[in-house]
Order: sequence, then C-alpha cells, then structure tokens
Amino acid sequence: MNDVLAEAARRAAAGEAFALATVVSVRRPASARRGDRGLVTADGALVGWVGGACSEPIVVREALRAVAEGTPRLVRIGPPGAAPEDEGEDVVYAESRCASEGTVEVLVEPQLPGPLLAVLGDGPAARTLASLARTVGWRVTDGFDGSPDAVVVATMGQNDEAALDEALAGAAGYVALIASARRAAVVLDALRASGVPEASLARVRSPAGLDLGPCTQEEIAVAVLAELVAWRHGRPLASTPPAETVDPVCGMTVTVEGAAVTAEVGGRTYAFCCEHCRSAFLADPGRYGAADVAR
Repeated sequence: MNDVLAEAARRAAAGEAFALATVVSVRRPASARRGDRGLVTADGALVGWVGGACSEPIVVREALRAVAEGTPRLVRIGPPGAAPEDEGEDVVYAESRCASEGTVEVLVEPQLPGPLLAVLGDGPAARTLASLARTVGWRVTDGFDGSPDAVVVATMGQNDEAALDEALAGAAGYVALIASARRAAVVLDALRASGVPEASLARVRSPAGLDLGPCTQEEIAVAVLAELVAWRHGRPLASTPPAETVDPVCGMTVTVEGAAVTAEVGGRTYAFCCEHCRSAFLADPGRYGAADVAR
C-alpha cells in the first residue's frame, strides 16, 4: 500500500491523471482483502493489488471510465446473476467469470490534476494571483512549459506584446491581459500590425477578470481568479472515454488500452480478461467467431 501511495504522490506532483482503487468489502471466497489498494494510470497500467485476474480487468475498465468522467464510483464485482435488484445509481455491478464466485467491492476515485496556469510578470497582481491560484488547487508556472491551460499576462508594460504573442501561439483555452482598456488596445494593435490573425486576437480577455470597478493590484488578482474559476467549471472535461472491446470467450467488457492479455489471430488483435480466456480462444478461434484463421 505504501508503494501505491508513493506512486500516487509522484504522479500527482507531475500533474498526471490516475485513479485510486481501494477494496472496501469482500465476501469469500475471494483473493482480495479489505484495504488492498491499487493505482490505475491513464494508459491502463495497474500498480498494486485489487484481487488478481478476476478483478483487475474490471477495476482497470472502471478506473479509466472514472478518470474520463471525473466521478468516483463503487464497483461491486461478483458472479453472474448476483446483481441485486435494488442496486443504487452510485454502484456499478460487474460480473466476474471466475470460478471462486466471491464478491468484492472496490471504491474507485479519479485523481485529476488541477489546470495549469501560466502567470507572466512579477508585479503585485501576478504574485497575488499565483499564490491564490495554488490555494484553490491550480498548478502554476511562470512560463510556457507544460502547455498551460490558461495564461495571464501581467507584465505591466514590460514586453506585453511579446508575452501575449507567445500565449496566443499556444493552445491555452483562457488568455488574459492585465492592462487598462487603453493599454490593451495599443498591445492588440501592435500584434495586429505584426500579422497576428483577428481570430487569435479575439481570444484575449482584457481588461482581465470580473469588473469590480477601481481596484488595487491585489484586488485585480482576485477578480482574475474569479473569472478563471468560472471558466474552469464551464469547460468540458478533456478526457475521452476509453476504447473498449468484448472478451470473445466470456463476454466481459475490457479496455483496449492497457489490456494485459491479448492475442493476434487472422490479422486482428483480441483482448481478454485473463489468461484462461486467451488459452480457450487460441485452442479453437473459430468457435469464438474469429474469421480468416490460418489453418
């Protein structure tokens, strides 16, 4: 468990998305124990232990779904036909084809990195904004490393045009310039004259932040942060649901990315929940619908 938590800390510090999976209930026979824990990376790799081959492909599948949707879920893994009729909306029931017929409940919690904010400048507004953004869970940088999600130019007349030009060259969804309306017009005119397209200039928010009237530099930072928070919660999640396929032997849904057990037959790659299904498939591919199998 300590290895899993250390890996989680490392990936969180690197700004990576992942999911933690914790076994919270076990009905014997089952190989997992309450408190067992694993970490599922964004590419479907599993670190830790959540019950072996019977549970792992299901946990990986639900973890990738949780990361894509940004919502936790309780996953109940049991034998076919054991799903209760009163299953709640917050519980995902998954059938396992393992012979043990035990039941395991796993809490899957997505861990999504905070958006990356680039704050350019070293004045009071820039310093205050960087500090406040970290407090509310944003990752903050003073440059363009890491492809920031949002950029705030607070250079206060020191190379505003160059900083804003570089910001518009990236893919940030939020670009703002802290400047007066008059100064912003001068900066945008200069960029327009240098050939920056109107569509790019239209991305610039200036004056930046919510309109609070006359403000101190620190209050401007608060106004910008408020606008950033509203922007963050109004944008869609960047992740897409994982590609999935069906194990041709047992019918279990497994993820394509990160599939640990695969086989290529007739020029097609098949994914399986476990080695047992793979072996059964290879023994008689035609029985499970594989076409164009070399004899």
